[in-house]
Amino acid sequence: MKIDAVIYDLDGVITDTAEYHFMAWKALADELHIPFDRSFNEQLKGLSRMDSLELILQQGNEPFSEEEKQLLAAKKNEHYQELIQKISPKDLLPGVESFMKEVKRAGIKTGLASASKNAQTVIERLQVTDLLDTVVDAAKVEKGKPDPEVFLTAADQLDVPPSHCVGIEDAGSGVQAIKSAGMYAVGVGSKEFLSQADWVIADTSQLTWDDLIQRIREQ
Repeated sequence: MKIDAVIYDLDGVITDTAEYHFMAWKALADELHIPFDRSFNEQLKGLSRMDSLELILQQGNEPFSEEEKQLLAAKKNEHYQELIQKISPKDLLPGVESFMKEVKRAGIKTGLASASKNAQTVIERLQVTDLLDTVVDAAKVEKGKPDPEVFLTAADQLDVPPSHCVGIEDAGSGVQAIKSAGMYAVGVGSKEFLSQADWVIADTSQLTWDDLIQRIREQ
């Protein structure tokens, strides 16, 4: 396999804003008197904002119109945007910055494929915009993961065939999207939940450019 691009997910790969998402959803659920805990929050991993909202509303008994759902999603985003004002480069996950720099030094194109509509704000606060050639978020695609659209769009913007791309994800739905796009998939987390990935690492500190090249050659 020839590698011409590496496409990253944001949450759980470059940084971990999962706690901020949890706090924002929890605040909204509390306002609606809907039970919401960390266990249920795990089901939202990798899903779009509207898909997450639908799952949460299913736990309540009150019906909502499409207009009301849009307002609720916007309210959740307001909570989240307030929380992410605290993000800084210290919130980069272990080993990620050095890996991203290794990739750039190797002359490989890079992209971001995120389910978050706040991806641009987050990467600016993390100060890694210079390490990404393109950013594709939920605002730029119609279908969320596990649909491959977000990864295919990133590959298209980088002008690289999907078969020459590596995608890095921490969610099962994200890995599914990478494989559906015809890319090599690196999963960050548990093999149990990321079984479709070509290579699974426990955390980002294990991610190096040399190891990635070696893994691809072995397969």
